[in-house]
Amino acid sequence: MPIKTINDIAHSSSEKYTDLLNWFKSKNSRVMIALSGGVDSAFVAMAARQALGKEKILTATANYKTLAKEELEVAKKIAKEIDVDHIMIEYDELANPNFVKNDSLRCFHCRNELADNLLRVAKEEKIELIVDGSQIDDLEDYRPGMTALHQKGICSPLIEAGLNKLEIRYLAKANNLSVYDKPSNSCLASRIPHGSEVTLLKLKKIENSESVIKKISKFRNLRVRDHGDLARIEIDKKEFTKILDPETLQDLVTNLKNKGYKYVTLDLEGYRSNKNDYSIDTEIDNIDPDGSNDRK
Repeated sequence: MPIKTINDIAHSSSEKYTDLLNWFKSKNSRVMIALSGGVDSAFVAMAARQALGKEKILTATANYKTLAKEELEVAKKIAKEIDVDHIMIEYDELANPNFVKNDSLRCFHCRNELADNLLRVAKEEKIELIVDGSQIDDLEDYRPGMTALHQKGICSPLIEAGLNKLEIRYLAKANNLSVYDKPSNSCLASRIPHGSEVTLLKLKKIENSESVIKKISKFRNLRVRDHGDLARIEIDKKEFTKILDPETLQDLVTNLKNKGYKYVTLDLEGYRSNKNDYSIDTEIDNIDPDGSNDRK
């Protein structure tokens, strides 16, 4: 299937960005943006800021104890970069038995509780409009969390504008957002298989293990899947060579065993979550101006 030319992406993105700005302008009200630390919600916050001005924007990041500290710090940085007010909403998902049991609706329970907290703070701030960073590609996946947010009245303007991930990254880069090419991430609980209870100990093991691996080498995509005594590492296949020399392997195994694992494995199928979330820089490099290339 032929991919779009650079001009196609620029044209479609520009039109949709205008639609996004007009969406916010049509609301003409204060808005709260759920700011996660990723490019999608950062881009929404930037667009809202441009459309409505700083005084009508409040960004909110939920620290519910299952996000890596790194993500929380990035969210704070983004708010400063865009120059918008930012608050941290604190609560503990591990106190929610529906979340902790970790069944197939874990993400629904997570986002349902998030929506309740966003609505509570929005009421205190006298804000009626709350938006998130869900985008059109999310509709292709099983997203019970997005369903929960929409059921509680949280809006997704990127979906309404028809913007996909590649277009968002393109526009974020054009607007000099520092996170324009930041890989997608998810809460640490997503590394624990359904049916295995989510605990603070498991979350800390996962966070510390991923932090160690990132220090050993920079990987675009990385997950440490927790299987009790066994850590299953997922990275992109093309990056296997970064990890397979004997010295690096021994360093990695030693460090992850120190974090609490007895066995350390590399998943030979590679990283599979968000597999269609490409680097915008790589995508642009691979596109011919006339659009004659297919995705390799």
